[in-house]
Amino acid sequence: MNIVGILGSPSAVSRSASLLALAQARLNAVASQSRRISVRDLPAQALLHAELGDPQIRHAIDLVSDADVVLVATPIYKAAYSGALKAFLDLLPQDALRGKTVMPLATGGSVAHLLALEYALKPVLAALGARDILDPVFASDAQILKDASGAYHPLPDVAARIDTVLAPVIERAEEFERSEAAARERDELIARLQPHLQALPEPRSAPIQSPTRNTAS
Repeated sequence: MNIVGILGSPSAVSRSASLLALAQARLNAVASQSRRISVRDLPAQALLHAELGDPQIRHAIDLVSDADVVLVATPIYKAAYSGALKAFLDLLPQDALRGKTVMPLATGGSVAHLLALEYALKPVLAALGARDILDPVFASDAQILKDASGAYHPLPDVAARIDTVLAPVIERAEEFERSEAAARERDELIARLQPHLQALPEPRSAPIQSPTRNTAS
């Protein structure tokens, strides 16, 4: 399972970044690859002027295109997701999120900002083709604490909510992996048996006998 996180925070160290890191860590056990796009690190001019030919912009879009699960994390300002995130989402092609599982994550000063996920961010994700949008996880500033080194840490109840939302995704990925493993074992068994099957003699068919004609008149 290919995981991509999109971080819309304009800050190098932020609460929304800690929320995204926690969600990605929960998916590590089922991730074949896990990458993060920090919008603040993309070239500003290319981002604002929608220069799709810029190598960094193109690479970021390709990461989203190749992903199975997309985690979208943003701070909420004045009942809206960040301008940096909007600038990046505007660059994605139509239906860029179709067929992907998408999880919105957000932080804000108070739970009053929670509605911004439902009425601002989720409609944009749906407009980009996302149909499998997981329940969003919102954490207020008071639920993500800063330690002495300046790093942020979500409280256990926030981690528990992330675990609950991601549990079906992890279960689905594990079931897929079991199916893939069974298919590989089957293919390996067939490959081992193939030389023996080819060495078996061809079955002989019984000669076709002409029907006996009755010569009696």
